Amino acid sequence: MRRLEESASGHTVRAYRADLTEFLEFCMGRQAKLPQDLHHRLLRAFMAGLNERRLSRSTIARKLAAVRAFLRFLVRESALRSNPSQALRAPRCRRNLPHPLSEEEVGRLIDSARSSRDRAILETLYGGGLRIAELEGLDGDDLDLPAGVARVRGKGRKERLAPLGSHAARALRTCLAERVRGCDPRPVFLNRSGERLSARSIRRVVEDCVTRAGLDPRTSPHTLRHSFATHMLDRGADLREVQELLGHKNIATTQIYTHVSMERLRKVYEEAHPRAK
Repeated sequence: MRRLEESASGHTVRAYRADLTEFLEFCMGRQAKLPQDLHHRLLRAFMAGLNERRLSRSTIARKLAAVRAFLRFLVRESALRSNPSQALRAPRCRRNLPHPLSEEEVGRLIDSARSSRDRAILETLYGGGLRIAELEGLDGDDLDLPAGVARVRGKGRKERLAPLGSHAARALRTCLAERVRGCDPRPVFLNRSGERLSARSIRRVVEDCVTRAGLDPRTSPHTLRHSFATHMLDRGADLREVQELLGHKNIATTQIYTHVSMERLRKVYEEAHPRAK
């Protein structure tokens, strides 16, 4: 479990901790003696209860992953002889296609920002394809504005260099120049108290801009990451290059954006070609 906490994001650790607490409470409710009563039938009963609550497939899969990690830990510590979760199958999760903004919509969103800080947030999310946790954790030392790159810490706390582009670099310079004296000098993005801006506050900034720009209310900070990847592919970027820029471990994760681009091409074809319909 220590290895999990060292490699996973804070959000993942909190989710796994809540899932394990739920599992242990279920075991106590069944009066199971741990760890000797951790057997296949108990796990199947736990899974059946999750299905009865009609939880989403992705939520059930995450809870099962947390239990599996816990049981692997017990086997490694010799508290269990074998892992009874190996025979359990995780539900297949349908992968929904992301809904990126158009280039024109991204421009409207950024132009709706009320402050230099909010504009820099939007420009950086889109310009570098950053996750919200990566933006939240940005420090001044991570920025190389003349080179137009930022060092970010992604999933598993792996570091990568993310591009910023001239628009994001310019917005960041303005944002940093307007900082109030006496605030925490490390974080790039600050709240009104001069402390690091939280992920929740970043979401509120994006939601506020989305409302004023008149965009789909489902638009989130991650939508800008989707838009970054889709627009790169639309303009001819190589899939491997986009994978590297996004910090994806597996190229299959990046390939979902090729489907989005093909959907756009199909729509353009159907609207423009005389014999498409």
